[in-house]
Amino acid sequence: MNIEIIPVTVFQQNCSLIWDDEKNAAIIDPGGETEKLIQRVEALDLNLKVILLTHAHLDHVGAAMQLKDYFNVDIWGPQEEDQFLFESLPEQAERFGLPYIEAFLPDRWLYEGDVINIGDIQFDILHLPGHTPGHIGFIEQEKKASFTGDVLFQGGIGRTDFPRGNYEQLISSIREKLFKLSDDMIIIAGHGPYTTIGREKADNPFLK
Repeated sequence: MNIEIIPVTVFQQNCSLIWDDEKNAAIIDPGGETEKLIQRVEALDLNLKVILLTHAHLDHVGAAMQLKDYFNVDIWGPQEEDQFLFESLPEQAERFGLPYIEAFLPDRWLYEGDVINIGDIQFDILHLPGHTPGHIGFIEQEKKASFTGDVLFQGGIGRTDFPRGNYEQLISSIREKLFKLSDDMIIIAGHGPYTTIGREKADNPFLK
């Protein structure tokens, strides 16, 4: 699996472009800067198959509809409990002083236990509520790489002070789900540097 992290917007959100050796690709959490993302997909000559979303905060979905229209692909994820956040996207944009974005819904909700394939890349879906109620993670067991949005960071955890955030749920998502993954599993978070499960078990001050 090939991975390129493209930080976007003032939030420096980690948009992830992933593809296999046949150039079958997906883009995870395209938070904005649509033209930059289109140019990168085309420069790499990738066959974009799908847009994947971990949750419905504006800084993770801001370019999703424009990419969907341009590449004629579907949007998958997150879990349907984030529907209220998709419906509130115009208000989210106004609150943060960002350009207007229309409300939309994904083409497919994803649920814990689902398995999706992009070429020879296979993701198991974990439901990871706490930051948002419908937050999910994309777990590539064989290749030891997971895309988990704003749940677990290097030395930190996701915020829970947004609508329907829940601190106890977030900690449970980390301890009962992410920490069950192997210690060498790489976690590509929604912001900041990547980390591993083993490192966060040992050093994360929020999880001692």
